[in-house]
Amino acid sequence: MVSKPVHGLPLLPGFTFVDPTKTAFPRNQTLSFKNGYACSRVPAVGLGKEPIHVNQLSQTDLDELANKIPTLTYEEPRQTPLADFIPAHVAFDKKVLKFNAYFKEMVPLSNVEDYRIRKVVIYYYLEDDSMSVMEPVVENSGIPQGKFIKRQRLPKNERGDHYHWKDLNRGINLSIYGKTFRLVDCDPFTKVFLESQGIELNPPETMAIDPYTELRRKPLRMFITPSDFDQFKQFLTFDKKVLRFYSIWDDTDSMFGESRTYIIHYYLADDTVEVREVHERNDGRDPFPVLLKRQRLPKVLKDNSKYFPRCVLEVSDADVKEWFTAKDFAVGQTVSMLGRTFFIYDCDKFTRDFYQDKFGFPEFPVIDVSKKPPPVIKQELPPYNGFGFIEDSAQNCFALIPKTPRKDVIKMLIDDHKVLRYTASLESPIPEDKGRRFIISYFLATDMVTIFEPPVRNSGFFGGKYLTKTKIAKPGSCVDNPSYYGPGDFYIGALIEVFGHRFIIQDADEYVLKYLECHADDYPQETILSLKKHFSRQGPSMTQEPASGQAEDTKDKEDKDKENKDEMEMLIKQIQERLKGSNFLIEGPIREAFEILDKERTGFVDKEKFFGICKTFNLPVDDCLINQVCIKKNHHLYSLELYYCLLILRLQNIHFFWGNQVCLRGSKVISNSVQWR
Repeated sequence: MVSKPVHGLPLLPGFTFVDPTKTAFPRNQTLSFKNGYACSRVPAVGLGKEPIHVNQLSQTDLDELANKIPTLTYEEPRQTPLADFIPAHVAFDKKVLKFNAYFKEMVPLSNVEDYRIRKVVIYYYLEDDSMSVMEPVVENSGIPQGKFIKRQRLPKNERGDHYHWKDLNRGINLSIYGKTFRLVDCDPFTKVFLESQGIELNPPETMAIDPYTELRRKPLRMFITPSDFDQFKQFLTFDKKVLRFYSIWDDTDSMFGESRTYIIHYYLADDTVEVREVHERNDGRDPFPVLLKRQRLPKVLKDNSKYFPRCVLEVSDADVKEWFTAKDFAVGQTVSMLGRTFFIYDCDKFTRDFYQDKFGFPEFPVIDVSKKPPPVIKQELPPYNGFGFIEDSAQNCFALIPKTPRKDVIKMLIDDHKVLRYTASLESPIPEDKGRRFIISYFLATDMVTIFEPPVRNSGFFGGKYLTKTKIAKPGSCVDNPSYYGPGDFYIGALIEVFGHRFIIQDADEYVLKYLECHADDYPQETILSLKKHFSRQGPSMTQEPASGQAEDTKDKEDKDKENKDEMEMLIKQIQERLKGSNFLIEGPIREAFEILDKERTGFVDKEKFFGICKTFNLPVDDCLINQVCIKKNHHLYSLELYYCLLILRLQNIHFFWGNQVCLRGSKVISNSVQWR
């Protein structure tokens, strides 16, 4: 229980009261850990979480306030931040002063020299004020050279002072461990550094000359020998002097021969010749280094020694008339040695200088004997044999496993299911072929053509597929690069030659004209104009018979109508067979559709509306046979619109009556009326 003072009363015994309801008296924590370090904090409350009515500042804050001196300004003056401290080993890292110096070394036991000059280099390291002395190594000097004094702080005097960079300059003597070094010069960095520190450098001095070295540089005493030829003199003069020639042996004229390179060595000391092989990597030959060992080679033999067995016995001087000498070898000439002819195309620099100084020859040129690349043979495709497409046949020449030729995918996607159909007749001297009709289909996606012959009863021809889908080349085009027929070549009256058969274009679908008009820039205007003229002549006949005057014979007219009717029946049967082969499916009530369009029972249906109904019920209407039947109907005063209704409805077994002109499938004639059943 804690006594609680009352506000306004002094904190004295008797003036406090105890809270009997309080039972918890925790003590506030004053120690905490932050980032692994212990730190103390001033308690905010006392026992039992009672507020402490004292100053809550820390001891550090209290000390700062106690020592704070008031100022007359609104704020304390700001102090300039001190520069960052950089230690010497960081500021002067890898910065070295270099001085060239020398010292004299006495040589007491020599009758040639009294002293020698030894050149050294003194390095001063700024990072720790240490120094080192290095002596450059001189070849064959006989003196141990290199590191003369290892890196250390060198003493300056007996008091223990050390040399500093302020003590160094050009043209002064430096005493180190009893030896006096003369500083003659320094490098540019040392010069710039010392001048930046305010030190005035002395002028540079020349390095002292060693008298014994200068003596050795003088030419040796020359001894003149007699001018008579002496082999020993030749050996002493030309020892280790060899002429080197680069040659080639061309044996390509013989069977399995090749061109190989060799190196010819001519030793001036004893006039011997050596031929060495030049091996290349993976040349397939044994690594024999020498083709001809070092020996004297005879150039011209005596007459009685031509048949000397040199492969068994050695040739002596008595059998040789002339030996090979240095004059027999020159760049650009051939040398025949032991039955092989070598062509010399180059030599080394010593050989060039020797021939120029000894014989006065001009400088030898370098002859290029590298193999020239074989001429590029143009790959030509074999002649086309007529089987398959030329693109497929050419793939067998490009790869061992032929690949499918690339197709124009964009064209196939754009022109997919687009077919141009034409009606053609066969031009043939055979009388039986006069009445034959064909349907030529041109597929825009692949530029291929198919020919179909509609079957005709009692014609003597089976009909059906006449030519499968293929490309047709124009007559007279190149076999290797043929030119194929295109949509621009199929105009009315055009003569198309297909593998020796000649077809004449008689008719085309209306879709052909629409397609060519949409792509008028890609096809000739003559083709489009011929199709337009053709379709303009096929318009519905509006000719009316005159009221009086030109009466025809009734019997002839009936016979002619009967003949046309039979022909029409035959064409309709052909279309029925064609539609059966197309496997299309009628969808929906076609009869009700035509009843809605022909409310007045006139027997006429608009052509555009008729095509719309056919497309709705999935009926093919862009067929050349249908156009051909349409033409015949127009010749016999049948309406174009009515013909389509007659044709399609008959194909679907729908009974249609029109006036008293035609009665189909058992229907009865009703004058001036049209009935749909």
